[in-house]
Amino acid sequence: MADAFDAGAVFSQLQRILTHAVALAYSLKPERSVFMAYFRPRADLATHAVTNQPPPLEDVNLFEGDAGLKDAAAAHGGGAHREGGAHRDRLSRFGARCGGAEALEWARQANAHPPQLKSFDRYGQRLDEVEFHPAYHALMDLGLSSGYASLAWTGEDGGHVAHAAMVYLQAGLEPGVGCPMTMTYAAAPALRHAPEIAREWTPRITAGAYDGRFLPSADKKAATMGMAMTEKQGGSDIRANATQAVHIGADEYELTGHKWFCSAPMCDAFLTLAQTGDGAGVTCFLAPRWRPDGTRNPFHIMRLKDKMGDRANASSEIEYHRTYARRVGEEGRGVRTIIDMVQHTRLDCVAGSAGGMRAALAQALWHTAHRTAFQKKLIDQPAMAAVLADLALEVEAATALAMRIAGGFDRAASDEREAAFVRLATPIAKYWVCKRQPGVVYEALECHGGAGFVEEGPMPRLFRQSPLNAIWEGSGNVIALDILRALAREPDSLEAVRMEIAGAKGGNAHLDRHIGKLDGWFRPGALNEQTARAFAEDMALALEAAALRASAPEAVFDGFCNARLDETRRAYVYGAAAAAVDARAVIERALPR
Repeated sequence: MADAFDAGAVFSQLQRILTHAVALAYSLKPERSVFMAYFRPRADLATHAVTNQPPPLEDVNLFEGDAGLKDAAAAHGGGAHREGGAHRDRLSRFGARCGGAEALEWARQANAHPPQLKSFDRYGQRLDEVEFHPAYHALMDLGLSSGYASLAWTGEDGGHVAHAAMVYLQAGLEPGVGCPMTMTYAAAPALRHAPEIAREWTPRITAGAYDGRFLPSADKKAATMGMAMTEKQGGSDIRANATQAVHIGADEYELTGHKWFCSAPMCDAFLTLAQTGDGAGVTCFLAPRWRPDGTRNPFHIMRLKDKMGDRANASSEIEYHRTYARRVGEEGRGVRTIIDMVQHTRLDCVAGSAGGMRAALAQALWHTAHRTAFQKKLIDQPAMAAVLADLALEVEAATALAMRIAGGFDRAASDEREAAFVRLATPIAKYWVCKRQPGVVYEALECHGGAGFVEEGPMPRLFRQSPLNAIWEGSGNVIALDILRALAREPDSLEAVRMEIAGAKGGNAHLDRHIGKLDGWFRPGALNEQTARAFAEDMALALEAAALRASAPEAVFDGFCNARLDETRRAYVYGAAAAAVDARAVIERALPR
């Protein structure tokens, strides 16, 4: 009997061939890399010679060249992240791919050729499909086949830290594809509320593979999972959702309504919210793109969002027209059902913002290390060094906190204190780190001068992307109010965070004073909706300092505490603080290798 035809393998191979085809067309000489920057461009021109320009930052290992990430992963991720550990080796391989010229070209192509909506075929039959450039599929394959969505659920020590590090590295390459990959990762804990559905779907979303074909998920080697929560009239207030669910038997329903934001509409299934009509309240459902009988599920993509950034990814407005769905969790407990998914996506917002900041910093360091002005490299000019060192402190603090929280996710199942810690530390970090990203990227862009403002380079794309994570999964006020609710509901979470911060005492006088100041927040009347943002800021700075003390050298830890916690010397813009910072040591550590 002949072997079964593996359509998935054939499709994946064709996908890779298509991705390479355009680049191969430009190469006829065997010694030329088809993915490198333009081959031997002319530098001696009739009017001038092109000099004093940096080489492209490509074919570098984004993991091995990032001391802050390596040390934070090792400090907070367990033995698998130390020298010779399984996750460390895996992240090194992934970092090499993300920093390679091939993947960087995929990122450029995926942004230059954004997704296109195909509502109908040429005969007028309804499709509701989104077409992507082959480079998008190559990026998805790179991430998912490397374990982006699966490592955290394989039971290996340090899996969430490995996942968060991949989010960080992917953000330095092309963050747009991170959205569907993150939702696929984060869906696993929500599915546990429906064991039968989990048995069917969890193996598909944790397969460690990518299958971009639009087919029923049972016919694919792997699946992706999306979210469709918000509606026009409610936005972040998802309890105001008006979509209706009609029971048709067992755990099956049909949905009618709309969703104002549905990111990555070509995922294989979506966790979504609807009212069951019996007054129970908002309930969670899984809506697949295909019905059990193999027909297309009515899932009308009304239009794609024309976004400021995140252009490689498709975000959409959709309508449900008696769309088949299965209930996940109890009726009326939809918010409770998806909260674990939200918590995991917030972790990725923190790691992704830290990675986006690192990508911008790396570009600024590279540019200034290779460009001369006034007889000195820019990086050696005192004013520039002050800016770069300040940015490096910000980036490493965000990186250390992201890895610390990811380590808490790894240990939460067996350690109640760690579980309590991540419940509060995650929204605090999400609020603070994501808000810091646009300022870091802007300042890194300015380090390039006018070269940072043109679309040929990576900085405009990094800048357009920078506000997204602060908006996704709850903008600033929503997160600040979530922090207040967590404090009211779970006092053990506050105790766990305060113990974490107290453990960093004695390392720096400014940090010790800042920790003492935190007690003022717990006096009657101090904490309310108007002060929630200030509280989040104070706690986040203390958590960053504590994370740095565990993973960073003294120059970075002390520099951060001096620059951020000395209220007599703090500044409002990067590079303006009069704090004691060993700029040369901080910059040397941050330089991309």
